[in-house]
Amino acid sequence: MKTKEIIEIAEKHGLLLNEEMSFNNMGIDFQVGFAKDRNGQQWVLRLPRRKNLIDQIRTEKNILELVSQYLSIQVPDWKIATDELIAYPLLEGKPALTYDPVSYEVTWHMDKNGECYMDSLAKILVEIHSIPVEEVEKRQLKVLTPDQSRKEISDRLALVKSELGINQELEKRYLQWLDNDRLWPTFNRFIHGDLYAGHILIFPNGKISGVIDWTTAHVSDIAQDFSGHLTVFGEQSLKSLITAYQQQGGLIWDALYDQAVERAAAAPLAYGFFAISIQDDNHIKAAKTQLGSL
Repeated sequence: MKTKEIIEIAEKHGLLLNEEMSFNNMGIDFQVGFAKDRNGQQWVLRLPRRKNLIDQIRTEKNILELVSQYLSIQVPDWKIATDELIAYPLLEGKPALTYDPVSYEVTWHMDKNGECYMDSLAKILVEIHSIPVEEVEKRQLKVLTPDQSRKEISDRLALVKSELGINQELEKRYLQWLDNDRLWPTFNRFIHGDLYAGHILIFPNGKISGVIDWTTAHVSDIAQDFSGHLTVFGEQSLKSLITAYQQQGGLIWDALYDQAVERAAAAPLAYGFFAISIQDDNHIKAAKTQLGSL
């Protein structure tokens, strides 16, 4: 979408933007832009990459209205939410890490080994997972029971294997995971669903200032909110996070760590399901590569 077109769409909704904009092209569903209005206020712009995202946009707006009532940190406050443009005032802080869109080089905006981040993240996870399920249900958002969470993986495995194929060793690992009763929790909670350092905003000292990208938030297995930490920070850091989470009142079970490891290993499966959902040739090819079926 051209800058002039973005300015015109924003103006229809009373947002008068300057022409100078910058963009982040890493997002799968949305291109992200940054601009100032004529009063100097900085805005985040999310530009849909496809025409069929309006239901997803409405769902995420509903999620944001819910979580903003319960969290001690900032979340996006969408002032414009259409199938053409999402816009909200820029939140405080920077992402804990960013990727270069060309080289994929990682830049950290904090001390990745700092204790402040770990304690802050544990606190925020407890807050997220404490959002009442009944409030989620009232808003008609996605709610899965423990059995349904497990069946969701089983169904996705069958679909992805049928549509894209899957490496035999990877399939074996997923089947063993599904069959291991010890790993699966007997309770579910509200989760972010895609929580990792790139979606977490921090102050210079590493304390969390906000969380973005709530598209996949729903009630399910809390291990999903720990798996992204494992991918970026490693095994020992994940163990420390789980300990801090429990100390701050988070409910765990003995196999939370192992379940988070398996959730992280299931990233290719999740990506394959997404690629099938949007029927994009580039994503399908990339998913097949991750699944080892090319």
